[in-house]
Amino acid sequence: MIDAKPAAERSAGGLLSLDATLPPRITARADFLAAARARSVRMPGFLLQARRRDDPGPLRVGFTCSKKVGNAVARNRAKRRLREIARLELPALGRPGWDYVLVGKRDATASRDFAQMRADLAAALRKVHP
Repeated sequence: MIDAKPAAERSAGGLLSLDATLPPRITARADFLAAARARSVRMPGFLLQARRRDDPGPLRVGFTCSKKVGNAVARNRAKRRLREIARLELPALGRPGWDYVLVGKRDATASRDFAQMRADLAAALRKVHP
């Protein structure tokens, strides 16, 4: 028998939370390049790039990992971790009208303690928005 519930409702042990969703994504290369020219904050597990857009729409977020991070498996693991900390922290600490890009770092993004990565993102956002 096939379970008709959405994946989030049938998650193992209730690990998935339904209270926070990932903000809209940055997909255009020009937006990534504009964020790279704007403010950046280096943290042990990632680099946060942030820029204020001209339009007052909702905040947007993008993720990137170069091949320096590792093979495809390592890059995808790093991006999954970045997506999760963004899902948990950006709705509360991000600002509308801003673009945020999280760039994975070699070895650090995939291996750093998750709670510390969340704290790093919160600290980076406080540096961007004093």
